Amino acid sequence: MFQFSLVLQPCGGDRGGRGGGRGGGPGGRGGARGIGIQKRGGPPRGRGGGGRGGGGGRGGGRGGARGGAKTILEPHRHPGVFIAKAKESMLVTKNLVPGESVYGEKRIAIEGTEADTKVEYRVWNPFRSKLAAGVLGGLESIFIAPGKKVLYLGAASGTSVSHVADIVGPEGVVYAVEFSPRSGRDLIDMAKRRTNIIPIVEDARLPQRYRMLLSTVDVIFADVAQPDQARIVAVNAHNFLKNGGHAVISIKASCIDSTAPPAQVFAREVEKLRQDSFKPIEQVTLEPYERDHAMVSGEFSQAR
Repeated sequence: MFQFSLVLQPCGGDRGGRGGGRGGGPGGRGGARGIGIQKRGGPPRGRGGGGRGGGGGRGGGRGGARGGAKTILEPHRHPGVFIAKAKESMLVTKNLVPGESVYGEKRIAIEGTEADTKVEYRVWNPFRSKLAAGVLGGLESIFIAPGKKVLYLGAASGTSVSHVADIVGPEGVVYAVEFSPRSGRDLIDMAKRRTNIIPIVEDARLPQRYRMLLSTVDVIFADVAQPDQARIVAVNAHNFLKNGGHAVISIKASCIDSTAPPAQVFAREVEKLRQDSFKPIEQVTLEPYERDHAMVSGEFSQAR
């Protein structure tokens, strides 16, 4: 039997993780405050490089930040994710394309293991990425790691997708599905430089339209914010997710049922996933980064 603990969040919020909307909680647009590392269940510490030239504000600072000997890099418990500690503690991913930012995010150059070498990392802002918010919210595993194949549903313009591409690295691949042609153009442009991303401008409800583009994947990440989100995840899982693979799903309560308390909405969505061959593993809220959001993970076990 699986038990879930849930903390209710106040109503509101916007599409902060999809292409960089406003996001809930402190920090306003893009979150000038609060991208510092937090303890599980506690409030965020520090300002995470906010203000002018920082990783917050409206999409972060311009260009790279100085790291070097003053910045200490530590691996996060999630492989491919790191914590950069200087005056602030920041969640970062290793830049797959050094010298380039994707959405104006702060970049940090840290001394490499060899003399006179530096490695560049990108600050991962949880007000711009729901997956980053889930990491800081205490997810024990995101199942996305170096070398993994990921199907990302609801890719928008690629803000969060770019960090997933950093995590899986050149040996992995991210199949990024986005329905909006406008956001899809930005996604395609970004993928020209990050060649481990396969952009797919299609309706995630109709996976048969892009079946020829995918192989079996290890993980599905979904941020589609639709009333039938559980069904969308399930139909893609039955087409592409390997047996024993995992799904990580961002659920926005108001997009599914604005009349019911968020706790009831989340519980119903978990039950739908359970009925569609998923074994629920974990559930966390995304407060203070997103309001009325939860992130749920599960293991896929398709009956044969």
